[in-house]
Amino acid sequence: MISYKNFSFFKTVFLLGILSLYFVPPTWAKLNVVGTTENLAALAKEVGQNLAVVKSIARGYQDPHHVDPKPSYMVMVNRADLLLYHGLDLESAWLPQLIEGSRNRQIRFGQIGHLDLSQSVDQILEIPFGVVDRSMGDVHPFGNPHYTMDPLNGIRIAHSIAERMSILDPENESLYKSNAGAFETKVNTKLKQWENRLRKFSDKKIVTYHRNWSYFFARFGLQYLGNVEIRPGILPSPRHLADLAVEMKRQHSNLIINTNYFPTKWSDLLAQKTNARVVVLPAMVNGIPEARDYISFIEYLVNRYEQELSKSP
Repeated sequence: MISYKNFSFFKTVFLLGILSLYFVPPTWAKLNVVGTTENLAALAKEVGQNLAVVKSIARGYQDPHHVDPKPSYMVMVNRADLLLYHGLDLESAWLPQLIEGSRNRQIRFGQIGHLDLSQSVDQILEIPFGVVDRSMGDVHPFGNPHYTMDPLNGIRIAHSIAERMSILDPENESLYKSNAGAFETKVNTKLKQWENRLRKFSDKKIVTYHRNWSYFFARFGLQYLGNVEIRPGILPSPRHLADLAVEMKRQHSNLIINTNYFPTKWSDLLAQKTNARVVVLPAMVNGIPEARDYISFIEYLVNRYEQELSKSP
């Protein structure tokens, strides 16, 4: 027997199929752009400005590894001219289902409306060696997908989005490319200040719950001491926390960064053992009200890291 929930799901998919056959957007319509995360959506807004309608699937306070592929998201993707995603398996648990259910041929793999932004990044960090299997947790076999945390990658992504928007809407090519150039100028104006403020803490060792911060740390000269998770997506064992507490005391590390969409229970427990501070930070634009766009997001992170590292011995 088909449940009401399943019936509603299949009804939505059927209706989307009908719409995709008969609905043709007018030539004067703005580009409809969907990003899988708020970070990609924020970068698309910088490029598209008033020429594009940009939406994000995952909210800034959600874990982008785990998103429920709701029928409403399929409707969003069905209407998209351009789909932006991180790749590197960040969205692999849910994005293929949304693409298939949307019945939108333009945003399928290999089509002009399908853009994997990992291809824009010069260097992917933390690509594992050897065989990767589920016993290793949520290890990404193609490398760390949190590359939007590096502002220089933000610039590269903006230019890639401008190139693709220009193909989809060639009449406005000059505007898309000009907007990407203006964004690059804004970031570069800030970047030297950001680097100067954080590189003075290059001797500090920081514990994080998850390795969201690798690209941010690499750009600004910060160092990991370890992670609360025993492996990505795997909760820590008592032995792991005990060993990490010993190392924190040995290296005088008293700062634990917990991304806002992960629980703080284990970080709090580690803090009790080490007299460390747990600081909860967003990893996405709109994760908090102050991080309303990409530049204010990076500015907020730089401010918080500077404040907290200044308290460290």
